[in-house]
Amino acid sequence: MAVTSKQLPILDLNNEALAQINGSTITPTYDRSQLQAGIVHIGVGNFHRAHLSWYLHRLMQKGMDLDWAIIGSGVTEYDIPMREKLASQDFLTTLIELDPEGNRSCEIVGSMMDYVAVEKNNQPLIQAMSQPNIRIVSLTVTEGGYFINEKGELILDHPDLVHDIENPDSPRTAFGAMVSALDIRRQAGLGPFTGLSCDNLIENGNKLKQVVLGIATNRNLELANWIEENCTFPNAMVDCIVPRTGDVEINIVKNLGINDLVPVSHEDFRQWVIEDKFCAGRPAWEKIGVQFSDNVHGYENQKIRILNAGHQILANAAELLHIETVRDAMKNPLLTSLLEKVEQNDVLPHVSPVPGLTPQDYLKLISERFANPSIQDTIRRIAFDGSSRHAVFITPSIRDGLSKNNSIEGLSLVEALWARMCEGTREDGTNIEPNDPQWSKLNSIAKQSKNKPEEWLKQSEVYGDLFQKTQFANSFTYWLTELYKNGVEQTINKYIK
Repeated sequence: MAVTSKQLPILDLNNEALAQINGSTITPTYDRSQLQAGIVHIGVGNFHRAHLSWYLHRLMQKGMDLDWAIIGSGVTEYDIPMREKLASQDFLTTLIELDPEGNRSCEIVGSMMDYVAVEKNNQPLIQAMSQPNIRIVSLTVTEGGYFINEKGELILDHPDLVHDIENPDSPRTAFGAMVSALDIRRQAGLGPFTGLSCDNLIENGNKLKQVVLGIATNRNLELANWIEENCTFPNAMVDCIVPRTGDVEINIVKNLGINDLVPVSHEDFRQWVIEDKFCAGRPAWEKIGVQFSDNVHGYENQKIRILNAGHQILANAAELLHIETVRDAMKNPLLTSLLEKVEQNDVLPHVSPVPGLTPQDYLKLISERFANPSIQDTIRRIAFDGSSRHAVFITPSIRDGLSKNNSIEGLSLVEALWARMCEGTREDGTNIEPNDPQWSKLNSIAKQSKNKPEEWLKQSEVYGDLFQKTQFANSFTYWLTELYKNGVEQTINKYIK
């Protein structure tokens, strides 16, 4: 036990410490020793612990659904440190809610009860998903992790999927592991589970089903038919801004007398809209604010097109201008004008209202959320993995703009800003650290594109056939040329005016 400068005792977070934690921090009121697993979640990052895990925890706080506790899991070496840290604190997480007025509230979430060992053959994960009490397998594996190309086709010749098809006992991917577990359940007569994607993808449930069935069909047609007939994959829209954890968050919790190795901060807003299609039952999430709807597509389209695209509209321009946080970007009149004009002209025309919320209202809401001065959300976080995010968040609106003869000028500039950012230097001459799994490739193409802009658009995994669309190609070329000729600020000013 250590002591702060104020001589407040700091308790290592674990089950035994819960009873001693400061009364201002909400702690689990349920008996964690009575938890029984019902969900395996793959990809235990900050978002999961602030979203699905929190919703389930809130149900448990009502004394409900203690048999739906979460077993965490992962399929990459990056998941190993997270497992070790969470295991050392009995899988508890401190959530820090930050509102725009600077108020903070802290809550310790206890809905996770275990985390399976991370091994290359994924056998511990397969065995966990094969247990009869597991009725939902949920995932957060990033937008680009579903092996689906720009045409909506499963990339069956991807080396990881080829491996998973040929090696069912040692799959590399979460999807291959799911198929292996479902095969064990089928043969043992244990029944199916629901696959629940929590990733920012249009029709994320349909895409999860597509990759699971694609692997299963190429392994065993009888297995694929059984999955098709018995399993469900509801579409879902998830929404909460959850920054990466750093020293600021760790120190906030320490000042409350808690030593949490992996606390999570989040905004004072959450939304989760799900199709009510659960083949093996589900928690009573509707009792704590989850919306069940047959129009998930409308909600996810609004969120992905406006919020997620909005992050990309800001991200690369802000990085080039050496602005470190989203809240600081929202203090820059040039960037707020860019966000407003691109959204109004190029995005909102392709978004339909959902009950109680028009696209205009949603844009106003997300602008306020981005500007939340209490949220330390970094530009690097929202810019990360642009090779996946632009394909999902930006190009659909470009395609719609071209097909409907609407503006694509703003989004062409956004793509040019991304290409300029991937060149690797800011306007002040400082270097941009690699910020994408494909950074080496992107950096090389970006440098070629300085004199040959068309080279950037030939990335078919991002743009498909858009490089063949003359209007978009010409607009992109114009704006990229302007960026290198006149700089970021002058080019954005030219677009705005």
